[in-house]
Amino acid sequence: MADKDAKKTSSKKTAKKKTAKKKTAKTSSAKKKTAKKKTAKKKTAKASTEKKTAKKKKTTKKRDLGDYSLVVVESPSKAKTIKKYLGKGFQVVASNGHIKDLPKSKLGVDIKANFAIDLVPITGKKDKIERIQELAKKAQAIYLAPDMDREGEAIAHHLAEEIGKKAKVYRVVFNAVTKNAVKEAIENPTELNKSMYDSQRTRRVLDRLVGYKISPILWDKVQRGISAGRVQSVALRIISEREDAVKAFVPEQWFSIHGEMKKDNTAFEIKYYGEEANKKMELNDQKDADKIVKDVKGKNFDVTDVKKRERKQNPTPPFTTSKLQQEAANKLGFTAKRTMMVAQKLYEGVNLRDHGMQGLITYMRTDSVRTAPEAMESLREFILGKYGKEFLPKEELVYKKKGNSKVQDAHEAIRPTNLTFTPDEVRGDLEPDQQKLYELIWNKFISSQMSQAIIDQTSVTFESGGHFFKATGSIIKFAGFRTVYLEAAAEKASKRGGDDDESLNDVKSGLLPEIEKGESIKASKDPAAVEHWTSPPPRYNEASLVKDLEEKGIGRPSTYAAIISNIQDRGYVEKIENRFIPTELGMVVCRMLVESFPKVMDVDFTAKVEGLLDQIEEGEITYKKVLKDFWKDFEKTLEKAKEEMKNLKKQLIPTGIDCKKCKDGEYHIKWGRNGQFLACSNYPDCNSTFDFRKDLEGTIHILPKNWFHDPCPTCNKKLEVKTGKYGRFVRCEDYPGCDTTLPYTLQIVCPACKVGKFAEKKSRYGKMFYGCSNYPNCENAMWTKPFEHACPGCGFAIMGERITKREGHQLQCPQCKHKVDWEDTPMGKEEMEKQAAEDAAATGSAQA
Repeated sequence: MADKDAKKTSSKKTAKKKTAKKKTAKTSSAKKKTAKKKTAKKKTAKASTEKKTAKKKKTTKKRDLGDYSLVVVESPSKAKTIKKYLGKGFQVVASNGHIKDLPKSKLGVDIKANFAIDLVPITGKKDKIERIQELAKKAQAIYLAPDMDREGEAIAHHLAEEIGKKAKVYRVVFNAVTKNAVKEAIENPTELNKSMYDSQRTRRVLDRLVGYKISPILWDKVQRGISAGRVQSVALRIISEREDAVKAFVPEQWFSIHGEMKKDNTAFEIKYYGEEANKKMELNDQKDADKIVKDVKGKNFDVTDVKKRERKQNPTPPFTTSKLQQEAANKLGFTAKRTMMVAQKLYEGVNLRDHGMQGLITYMRTDSVRTAPEAMESLREFILGKYGKEFLPKEELVYKKKGNSKVQDAHEAIRPTNLTFTPDEVRGDLEPDQQKLYELIWNKFISSQMSQAIIDQTSVTFESGGHFFKATGSIIKFAGFRTVYLEAAAEKASKRGGDDDESLNDVKSGLLPEIEKGESIKASKDPAAVEHWTSPPPRYNEASLVKDLEEKGIGRPSTYAAIISNIQDRGYVEKIENRFIPTELGMVVCRMLVESFPKVMDVDFTAKVEGLLDQIEEGEITYKKVLKDFWKDFEKTLEKAKEEMKNLKKQLIPTGIDCKKCKDGEYHIKWGRNGQFLACSNYPDCNSTFDFRKDLEGTIHILPKNWFHDPCPTCNKKLEVKTGKYGRFVRCEDYPGCDTTLPYTLQIVCPACKVGKFAEKKSRYGKMFYGCSNYPNCENAMWTKPFEHACPGCGFAIMGERITKREGHQLQCPQCKHKVDWEDTPMGKEEMEKQAAEDAAATGSAQA
């Protein structure tokens, strides 16, 4: 309260000072003027003194923490959960991720000094580091508890370096944020793992060398601002190669023949199999298909064979990171990034109404399929109690990870931490995305230790006119684990009326009547030929891309979300209809990198690097040896690329499209600072340019000009909106005849000077802000986009756009900080009405 009073006094007296100054300006008496100035200064000095005194009082009234141990974790939400578990005698603070990294402005790796690394505090983390150092001074013991992966180990090492003490610093790791797991970790601390840290910094240095050495070459040859990444570029390559395969694909015609039979009121499908009972035949010629249809028309079909067998289907292991991302993409439509963000919250802790903060799942970055013994025991008891003994195998199922890659076996698979927190129990405490993902993880874990599903399969072979047909049916005799969970692919097959056995995918699988060998049945619907065309390989979606990255050894499961986000953010890949398609820029960059840096872009080499990182972690090789071996070849390739890489900026690609301005010119594709554009071949005599896009077939579509709302102040012609290094700006359409260029301004008058308008600008760090176009006469600026909407709190003419995860889309007053929900503003209502109209139109179209 004392602090608030001091601040109020300060603000009041500052206001008096302003009043004093205004009165002084109107007064002609020099003595009065001087006296008032002195009085104002004295009052300001007094207010300043009071403010400093208040600050001193604040610093001297530090709370006595008593004897305590310090625990440092990565995230604030995890810190809150752990503090609740540990209670009195512990101070828990979050580092908010990494505290140090390589500098952004330079390479940060001294190659000549044996790859010495220059780590600096991350921008904005200085106060955080000082706070941790201050708490560490008086702590009886310091427990470093970042995540248990390589990145977490690096954070722990950086914290230890900044704290400086060695005797009292311990490393603790826990697979789940639960009371027992946290307390057990604190009671059994370990030491920092230098080999794991070496592995992390090797990866970081390799990524920095590739990014900071290749990117400038791309700026020089292709387009400024684009970049290359060691792993992301290889991911771009597999997407680009799939696109090449799609475009190069030549569809081929083929046929299938389907008929229908009915017995005992049960209809079933028959399908042509071949000219021999045990050899499947492909039909690629319409004449052959028509002949078979003609041969069997109106004839009976003799049953030559009936096979019945019981098939057992096994459950699958609990989720690893990549499998969770794949299933969440297939079943929930989540991106890998969204999946990991939601899983992180479930791991760190969610506030349950009857139980407080609880970590609901184990660590979500893992490639292990192992389950801890105590969790296994609890799981088997749960299955027995809820589903019965027939659903519980006699012995626990043991899973092994496929492939040769190193398994992080210390982590366990992803599972619920406590089986008392069922999805129904926590419903209402979780956000919708959290509930969906938690149910997915829960069901997968429960099903992983349940009994096999038993399926009765029947296959009937028919013969007519020397041609063989087949009908297949399957009945689930005992659902077993399928009661709880079915893989996404199998689930889709079941919905189609089929089964998830690959051998049955070519025949609709359903219920078959009792049929015996030797019977002769007439088709209720004569077989007919159906024309098909072979399909190109499918473009990657979220799930299939993650699956391929894992199978090819590109990156690690914990990095897949970042890889996919990066290649989209850089403009190399677009997501269209849930499929990844490389942009023109992505295809060009990929092609040039493959030509100039074949080793870096090689999938096998990237996978080999992951193996080397594993070896460093195991202490089998030193990280500096890996860096030296890599640099030896990479340095030579760099020099060669600088000389030999094609300069696209000097290339002109004819399009065959006539110029719209001069009529006798042709548009060429050129590369500029901001990418490709169309320019007339008669340049500089004709300066016609257009932006364009290419569709999936490669056809060029000229985009309409983006005209500004105001005319050119110099010649009164139209102003065109362009994009430059510092964002959008406007330029006269007659450029270079009229060289007028202006900042891009909104149609909102600055409330401070009533003269200028808000202009879009970029800070030197690349962050967008909105400043008055009347600068430097008016220095009014906002970090958020302004809107003309009078603040209900103080009446200020404009409010700034504010979007947060917690409170959603809002407008906030820059003066009094009053907030208004976007839906309650005229702009929001107009947007909602427009969306409702579009939805109604789409629904009407679908019904039509």
